[in-house]
Amino acid sequence: MEIRRSILCLGLLLLLLSLPLGVFAQAPDPTGAETLKNNPGAPADYVWVLVSAFLVFFMQAGFAMVEAGFCRAKNATNLMAKNLMDFALGSIAYMMVGFALMFGADRLGLLGTTGWLLLGAEHDVGRYLLYMFQVVFAATAATIVSGAVAERLKFKAYFIYSIFVSAIIYPIYGHWVWGGGWLSELPFGLGHLDFAGSGVVHVIGGTVGLAGAIALGPRFGKYNSKGQPRPIPGHSITLAALGTFILWFGWFGFNPGSTLSAHELRISVIAVNTNLSAAAGAIAALMFSYLRTKKYDVGMGLNGALAGLVAITAPCAWVEAWAAVVIGLIAGILVVVSVLFLENRGVDDPVGAVSVHATNGIWGLISLGLFANGTYGNYTTEAPLVKGLFYGGGTGQLIAQLIGAAVGFAWAFVLGFILFKTMDVLFGIRVPPDEELMGLDIPEHGSPAYPNFPYREYINR
Repeated sequence: MEIRRSILCLGLLLLLLSLPLGVFAQAPDPTGAETLKNNPGAPADYVWVLVSAFLVFFMQAGFAMVEAGFCRAKNATNLMAKNLMDFALGSIAYMMVGFALMFGADRLGLLGTTGWLLLGAEHDVGRYLLYMFQVVFAATAATIVSGAVAERLKFKAYFIYSIFVSAIIYPIYGHWVWGGGWLSELPFGLGHLDFAGSGVVHVIGGTVGLAGAIALGPRFGKYNSKGQPRPIPGHSITLAALGTFILWFGWFGFNPGSTLSAHELRISVIAVNTNLSAAAGAIAALMFSYLRTKKYDVGMGLNGALAGLVAITAPCAWVEAWAAVVIGLIAGILVVVSVLFLENRGVDDPVGAVSVHATNGIWGLISLGLFANGTYGNYTTEAPLVKGLFYGGGTGQLIAQLIGAAVGFAWAFVLGFILFKTMDVLFGIRVPPDEELMGLDIPEHGSPAYPNFPYREYINR
């Protein structure tokens, strides 16, 4: 009850703060007539951005399948419910508060202060277009967390953190990078850059997931009496593979769509780089795991593909094809190393979400400062060209990337950890031991994902 009151009071306070800045001013173009008059080519851009947004929305299905496949059958219903609700809750929270914080009129480079509930000047076809494209990104940041805290988090805790990520954590950092905030104005290079969200989406989501995994502790049976990690296999590598291919497909909306224009023909370069990095990441992770175990670990290969996609998301518009391959190869190795590193330090991440998204989100931001080749401008063709260290850009851009990565990690981890610990003190965020051993499907939802399994067999899977 206290948390609900706090969230409500925060929303009302932000709404009141916006009133002096003309939130309820008359909308400039709610029908689109003026936009068409001034730009006859606008429909192509609108269709491009909306189709890209729809592709990113389909990534929710990919995340659901990956998480279900890498987790046990007795938790599959719970994971479907969480992936459903983070998009549903996130859509409303981002409309009410998050979009204004991210793209409203800037105040001191820290946050936006206009456009709550998409009212006033935000009731415009262009702003609605941007909301649709960005809300699917906000939901992606929230859903990343669910994999890291899978199989032991109470459903009501998931409700609260989904709202908080979509309304506060994601949009405020997003404002600093994409909304005209202070990170975009750093006096190094061209300021901190992140084309499609290696940092804004993936570092934020993966790092909140890290905070949640630490606050929750590992699942029962993950570590033996000596503290050594033991594998807990997921129930369907088939579902995990299907989810990975869906995510790979959706990423062609995620990255090329971030041009926000069908007239930015750099979309071809972005699409090729996206594909190459994913391919290289899959190969690197599969072969690196083989060198370690003499087995071709398909699960690691799938996460390697996702790691390559995450890493290329920041630099995809600014690098050449060969660099995209290098970025993906390094990402594929990093994801394996990161999974082992975290496991050996007591962090139980059932699907590898932290290693895929946080670790390789940071690598993607850094790689931009190294490989940007100076043939494309600052988010558009009509802007100063972006050059990394290896192309004569000096250390400025690299410094800006490192600062942005460090700030994103610190922001997400501190707020995420405070949020999970606060909920834990107030009502406890972890399900009781007997429910965790039984699986969350029946205690939380009353419905197993696979009702034809014999019950005794089901609870022991």
